[in-house]
Amino acid sequence: MAPPTPRSPGVLYWAPRLSLGALAIAFLIHLNHPASSSSLFSPNTIRNSGSAIPAKTYCYTSVLTSAGSSREADCFSVSPDGRFTKVFHSAEDVLIVGDNDYFDEDGGNNMVVETKAGHVIPGIWDGHGHLVQYGEFLHSVDLFGASSVEMVRERVKEYLQEREREGSDVGSKENWARGVGWDQMVLGEMPSAAMLESDPALKGKYIMLDRVDVHCTWVSQAILDLIPAESLPEEVPGGEIIREPGLGVFCDNAMDIVTSLWPKPDAERKKTFLKTAMKELHKVGLVGMNDAGVTPTDLKVYDEASRNEDWWTLRVYAMIECGERNVFCPLEADSVRTQHEDGMLTIRSVKLFADGALGSWGSAMIDPYSDKPSTRGSLLVNGSTLESLARSWSNAGYQVNIHAIGDLANRYAIDALEAALKDACNLSDGKTLKDCQQASHRFRIEHSQIIHPTDQARIRDLGIIPSIQPTHATSDMAYAELRLGPERTATEAYRMRSLIHELGVQPVLGSDFPVEPPNPFEGMYAAVTRKNPHTGKGADGGDKGWYTDEALSLEEALAGFTKGVAGGMFTEGKTGVIEEGAFADWVVLDEPLEVLAARDNGEGLRKIKVRETWVGGRKVYDREEKVAKKVVNNGAEGVREGL
Repeated sequence: MAPPTPRSPGVLYWAPRLSLGALAIAFLIHLNHPASSSSLFSPNTIRNSGSAIPAKTYCYTSVLTSAGSSREADCFSVSPDGRFTKVFHSAEDVLIVGDNDYFDEDGGNNMVVETKAGHVIPGIWDGHGHLVQYGEFLHSVDLFGASSVEMVRERVKEYLQEREREGSDVGSKENWARGVGWDQMVLGEMPSAAMLESDPALKGKYIMLDRVDVHCTWVSQAILDLIPAESLPEEVPGGEIIREPGLGVFCDNAMDIVTSLWPKPDAERKKTFLKTAMKELHKVGLVGMNDAGVTPTDLKVYDEASRNEDWWTLRVYAMIECGERNVFCPLEADSVRTQHEDGMLTIRSVKLFADGALGSWGSAMIDPYSDKPSTRGSLLVNGSTLESLARSWSNAGYQVNIHAIGDLANRYAIDALEAALKDACNLSDGKTLKDCQQASHRFRIEHSQIIHPTDQARIRDLGIIPSIQPTHATSDMAYAELRLGPERTATEAYRMRSLIHELGVQPVLGSDFPVEPPNPFEGMYAAVTRKNPHTGKGADGGDKGWYTDEALSLEEALAGFTKGVAGGMFTEGKTGVIEEGAFADWVVLDEPLEVLAARDNGEGLRKIKVRETWVGGRKVYDREEKVAKKVVNNGAEGVREGL
């Protein structure tokens, strides 16, 4: 994508195409509404104000209207209800004052023109994340990168001390200390309850720490003591109780034994999590996300907050996960099903689970693990039950999305979705299952991480949508080949480029936050370079990417986080693009995306800092405003150090 020729923003560059009268009027408007003023779309304007709202036209240095687009633009107009009404280039399509404008109750002209520096790209979406859990993570112990059990203990103690100074009772029976991010591969050993209990400062505390993939949880002795001995079976279908080097870790379905005892946060606490999460996500340019598994109870909180709270500024496409995993709960689902007209909340899909995670040997494999031949992983539900669930949900009118990581789990997921399509599709008109899938159902496989070549062809033939997370490849590359062996890794694992070029499939891209950081530019970097976005290194610690034949182009990576997500949630032409009729969501960068990405010998993509984020014509993040507030609060000296 060649960057458009930079132009100095401002009303005066329209002068050659405007009459003197029109220019004078436009200049007066510009003086009355300078670019440095705060946005006229105040937090209450779009959705809560009954008064007239000014129409606004924004002109930037350049505007990329969609991934791969050659359309040149640098201006767009936004309607009062937060949609693009006109997208144009100022040198070719002059905005005449009065064009596309709106009038107040007294018939006065309300149009506002704002010229701004910066380079615009479409609003970015995360195709797979967990909103409440991310907010909870931001209020809990961060264990990512902890390289020893002692480091885990120190981080937990620091967290407890900070909360104690705030007057919190965290760590009590009523308020367990929570954390996420440990990995036994990094710790060098499998943890146990005794390892927490051995520290006097942690003895007797109620502590529950989730593994990096959130498919195992590590608990303290105080929590173990709550579990009756008879509730600890030798085997758990679809799960595992780790017993060596001692009790304390529960994986997949066995986690239910612990979580059933956990005093869960109430609705108000969850609203705090949601509010915190949305603020953080806007900082990295996210305007929306697919929430991959939310209970009907939590979705009622979402619906109430999205209708009534000013802080609900993120678009959410939520997948229903029944209170009990992998069951059919149509009454509860129907009670929360919704599609808000303003696009801020949509609930029309469900999430099912086929298996666990690769890191804990929980992914269900056709053949045994290379580094643990005694196991092939765990199915969380058998194939016939998964098929029955997919058919039931599809017949009830829901999009079906199945978590599948291992190649056996992916095979069963494809079997289930194919059966659901055969139930739902009338092929008497000569159309194929793929035609029906793409037109009406959009069934997805979440993660699509390890897929047998035979099943890759079935995904192509059925049009099933793979929802993948590029940073999973670069986080797992340290041990994936140990788990799978070279052949399976090369032919089945972490496919990206081949999905597009060989199978003709447009994947949905995301991060799976809080399992991975939510920064989409780090996700794009992982997709383009197949290197760790935190270190810039490959699997061997060098500069070479991991299995780079599966790397995407920058254009393909951006498409996965914009148009790809739109295709996975039925919003083509409404999200992930800047065009007439789409929701007015955009992200402002300091330079064109391709210029930033090429910086530092191709390392610039992982270092991008967003300038502004806008949702529905409303500015929800401004880096410069944040700097200004910091200056006011802390004084000018030393402020730039923390930026």
